[in-house]
Amino acid sequence: MNIFHRLFMLYLYLCTPILFVELSLFLYYAFKNTPIPSETKDPVKLRLYHVVSLLVFRLGKISERLGICSQITFVRFMLNMTPAGEKSNLSIRDTKFEHVPVRIYQPTSPFTQPRKGLIYLHGGCGIFGSNRGYERVCRHLARKSDSVVVYVEYRLGPEHQHPAQLLDCLTATTYFLNKSKDYGVDPNSIILVGESSGGALVAAVCRELVKRSTTPKIRAQILIYPFLQIMDLSLPSHQQNQFGPALTRPRAMKLGLVYMNANIQDVERLMNNAHVPEFMKMKYKKWLSADCIPEEFKARGYKPPPPIPFSKELYEQTRLNDETMLSPILDEDAIVQQLPQTYLLTCEYDLIRDDGLLYKKRLEDNNVALTWNHMKDGFHGLIMFVDTGPLEFSCTKTAIENILKFIRGL
Repeated sequence: MNIFHRLFMLYLYLCTPILFVELSLFLYYAFKNTPIPSETKDPVKLRLYHVVSLLVFRLGKISERLGICSQITFVRFMLNMTPAGEKSNLSIRDTKFEHVPVRIYQPTSPFTQPRKGLIYLHGGCGIFGSNRGYERVCRHLARKSDSVVVYVEYRLGPEHQHPAQLLDCLTATTYFLNKSKDYGVDPNSIILVGESSGGALVAAVCRELVKRSTTPKIRAQILIYPFLQIMDLSLPSHQQNQFGPALTRPRAMKLGLVYMNANIQDVERLMNNAHVPEFMKMKYKKWLSADCIPEEFKARGYKPPPPIPFSKELYEQTRLNDETMLSPILDEDAIVQQLPQTYLLTCEYDLIRDDGLLYKKRLEDNNVALTWNHMKDGFHGLIMFVDTGPLEFSCTKTAIENILKFIRGL
């Protein structure tokens, strides 16, 4: 045992009592202060989910302090430990669409006509997510909808910066549109599915394909509690659900900054929209502001953010000066009107609920065919509990069945 190993073991020995006390206090505080919606049918499970979510990040931070691994590496490792789910009646294989790794889930049951194709773009703030973590969701969708599912393993940040993620998803989608017949899929029945930040990628891919006048076209887009914009970070849902469950406002801010490699100390000013210049606020107010949110969604309390001086530094660090970073909510009507039929899932107890509501209004105002499902007892991440047996939430079953119903009806 060399001197460095001995010193490290001594450091662990001295720190263990401190870490034990720190974790004990953290768990007590987190469990006691877990925000539990009164509408939920699974309060104990939701409380546990919230606490475990916070604990994973806290342990990641401790491992980083001890020099074991970075917080991001630790969280990625933990997410990859999720069970894969049922494999019956499916053929699963890994390949590449050009340079982009994908995993394909094909039903093995006989078919008399080409199947639908689902392209799944995962969430995780562009930082987390792997085929292992989303295996259960993709298997369930392929098996229950009798569709070919393509999971896209796009590059992650902060190692790979925007627009790497979008370019990978565009490449994989375009490839599958052109080669779908090779996989027994009808090229006119391809659906893009994305949850959380994956929803942002789905909306962005659909926007880009509209601009390219791609043939064949995307049949539909399915957005599951999508994260869609960084301009207004003080909408009603940001305030109402700032403490979760699961996705908290501070955590979302930190992950967004990690993704952008931005070293911002004054997060409070960022959450009050100091990063947005006045000309942008005025230009996009008709599409992106609390005024566009129906009053019923402000019932749990909302206070407009206080006037705050504009910060050019925050503006540049959040990359609002980059047109490619602007949300699909802010696209001109001529683009929005050409978007495919849309299924949108929003959750009442979700930090980014209002991103979905704003996008819903834009689609409705432009007569885009829309199916909207709002889960009054829903929360961010609910879809990940599909096929988890006793851990599955009742709202997960309802949400996934509604999504499958939409897919079958196309």
